[in-house]
Parts: sequence; structure tokens; C-alpha cells
Amino acid sequence: MSDSPIGQIPVSPNNPCPFLRALVVNGYVGGHVVPLSQLSEMIALASGETGSEQNKVRRKAWMVAVIANGLGPLSVFKSATSGAVLDELRNGPLDKHGGGSRILDADAKVHEEEIDRLATFGKDCKDPAGGIELGLTAKEIETFMAANIKRDGDAARWYYPILMKGEWPVLLKILGKGEGEARYLSVAEVRTLFVEQRLPERITSRLPKPA
Repeated sequence: MSDSPIGQIPVSPNNPCPFLRALVVNGYVGGHVVPLSQLSEMIALASGETGSEQNKVRRKAWMVAVIANGLGPLSVFKSATSGAVLDELRNGPLDKHGGGSRILDADAKVHEEEIDRLATFGKDCKDPAGGIELGLTAKEIETFMAANIKRDGDAARWYYPILMKGEWPVLLKILGKGEGEARYLSVAEVRTLFVEQRLPERITSRLPKPA
């Protein structure tokens, strides 16, 4: 298990997803086997969507989670019936093996210089609550992901762009502020998510209280 701030539940380095790590360390889901219905429900609630749009998020989350531990028929069946094993996601079908942003390494160490790099792709964005802050809209996120692929060079695999669609764009959808093309991902909140493993209060207010 990795070190976590006081009051947080330790989370395995073999869970490489920053959003899922925050759910685990703050007690919203367990750190081992989590039923797909519970996991997809948490993601759907966190998204802030309602009605049919929330159902769409729920279905997409389920579809991703069911293959997270393996693409074989037995793995998919086990995930569908028992749940996703969050502390065994490392080296699974969704793992880019050090590609991508490189903010979180295989030992769950956060490289803050990579967050600083992320920030260089951002721009001043208008916070709906007032003020201006550094953030990335969908356009900047696309540029960031393309730069990550280029940086990986020959180590990048053809499917990495597909995997990336399920990472930063999803974080934008869940954690983003604003609407439409102006919706942006706050660099400050990304730093808090990775370093402190905390979600913004506006997100946690949508979730049931931790057990």
C-alpha cells in the first residue's frame, strides 16, 4: 500500500487511476473488489448529470470497468459478476505502462514536475463561481494528449489514443467547470487530485457519505 495523508485509507499502487484512488482513500468504495453497479453509480453521481445523461455515464463506466482487469471471456465474466479488482488494474488492458502524462508512476509516486508540464498546455479560464484560473478545455486536452503520444515515441502503441479518451476527457466531464466549449479542467484541482487524493467539495456533495 502507498502512503496516504492522515485520515485517508491507504490505496494500492496497483490502482493507477487518480479518480478511483480518490474514491478509495476517502472511503467511497473499497480498495479491492468493487461491484460494477456500485462503481458505475459513483461515477455517474460524480458526473453531476441527471436523467438519461446520467444513465449514459453509468453505462459507459460499466463497459469500461468490465474489461479493466482483462479482455478474456473469463476475466470479463468474473468482473461482471463479482466486480472490478481495483488493486489489480496495473498491467491490465487499460494500463499504458508509463505512457501518457507520467504524473503517477508505477510505484504510485506523484511527479509534480509533470503537473507543471500539464499546466503549460493550459490557459486562463473563467471560473463560473468567479475569478480566473489556469485550466484546460477539451481543445487543450487534445493537444496535451497528442504531445504525450509524441513524447512516448516508439514506445507508444496504436491503441494508446483510444485509452487516453477514457482518461483526461472523462476527468474533464466529471471534474470540469463551466459548460460547452468553455468547460475546463482546473490545473489546481488536478494537483489536489493527484497529490492530496481529494475530490472537490462540489463533487463529493453529489456522493453518498463514505461508509
